[in-house]
Amino acid sequence: MPRVLVAGGGLAGLAAATALAQSGCDVELAEARPFLGGRASSYPHQDETIDNCQHVLLRCCVNLLDLYARLGVADKVRFYREFFFIEPGGRMSVMKAGVLPAPLHFTGSFARLRFLGLADKAAIARAMLAIRRGTAPRTTMGEWLRGMRQTARAVSRFWGPVLVSAINEDLDRMAAEHGFQVFREGFLAGSGAHEMGVPAVPLSDLYARAPGVRIHYRTTATGVIEDSGRAAAVDCSGIPLAADAFVLAVPFERAGALVPGLRFDGWEHSPITGVHLWFDRPVTSLPHAALLDRTIQWFFNKSEGRYLQLVISASRSVLDTPRAEIIRMAVDELAEFLPVVRGVQVVKAHVVKEVRATFSAVPGLVRPGCESRWPNVFLAGDWTNSGWPATMEGAVRSGYIAAEAVSRYLGRPARFLK
Repeated sequence: MPRVLVAGGGLAGLAAATALAQSGCDVELAEARPFLGGRASSYPHQDETIDNCQHVLLRCCVNLLDLYARLGVADKVRFYREFFFIEPGGRMSVMKAGVLPAPLHFTGSFARLRFLGLADKAAIARAMLAIRRGTAPRTTMGEWLRGMRQTARAVSRFWGPVLVSAINEDLDRMAAEHGFQVFREGFLAGSGAHEMGVPAVPLSDLYARAPGVRIHYRTTATGVIEDSGRAAAVDCSGIPLAADAFVLAVPFERAGALVPGLRFDGWEHSPITGVHLWFDRPVTSLPHAALLDRTIQWFFNKSEGRYLQLVISASRSVLDTPRAEIIRMAVDELAEFLPVVRGVQVVKAHVVKEVRATFSAVPGLVRPGCESRWPNVFLAGDWTNSGWPATMEGAVRSGYIAAEAVSRYLGRPARFLK
């Protein structure tokens, strides 16, 4: 039975390790932290278990769904067919699929969106047609939208809330190819592709195990030990772990230190900030909503309307803001959308600043494939060229791509990528 070592227990490493173990390999996984899941993790806060950031998926994330099936947790994700948009003052609009076939399935609800005017909707429809028919230019999404004569309200109230949250980058920094992909895969494809999945349990419950994989926690990959042009072992916290093949599923900044010649000049991170608010009584019955025209972009109902997690994607503007000030701002803004908040008590609050949430998906970024300078060492991570942006689906795709490369190298080809 061939031996494989996977370094890194985030989603990419979990995907590679689980797929290879289930295909008959002897797999070990070395994870630097005392838990799996990487940036999709949970931790205790007072008497609660909270996620470091809200993670969601769409039905079109078929590889992530496949990983959930492999991990035995597919039933722990709740899917929603409706998107709620709330304006300051509390007026709500709902976008959902109707009876028409894709790509026209949103036509009815889109026409009824109250936060957009006729000129805004006409501009968005024109751009959607261009996305469906055309090739993404090598510009930012913001540049492309201006070239398509999008109204300011269409940009701030439609394109921004969807894309900044999906890609975790501002429209004027985000590569247009990623914006095109979000709408093609999630909104213009099959009528169910847009359904949004939200974990119904803490993230730590989703990634608590890797079936068939031996896991070494608190074990950091620090170097590759070479022998006759191949990797013989990976030094993991001072212990050489030998194998026939290796997958380095670590963040790009660590991969650059492990693999000579792998360079990331000009690469940057894009942060996400999460604000956790607990109230003394329910403030909403909605499962989630996009909040328009303010710093807070989305909220997610974590527990019967008493506990909400608020999200600020691409949150550079608040990284240096004291946490107490962020909490005050979040409560004040939330009260503009949910007026009941003005009459309730905030029992407790917490802010999580994920400074290295994703890589910044700017135009022209050259992402490496899964191969390395050694024929038996392969790369995985949402930063590799997975065909998707820096999302959970992109991470899992990269893990499956690396697992397929390992299988070919071992002379036992297998298909994992959906």
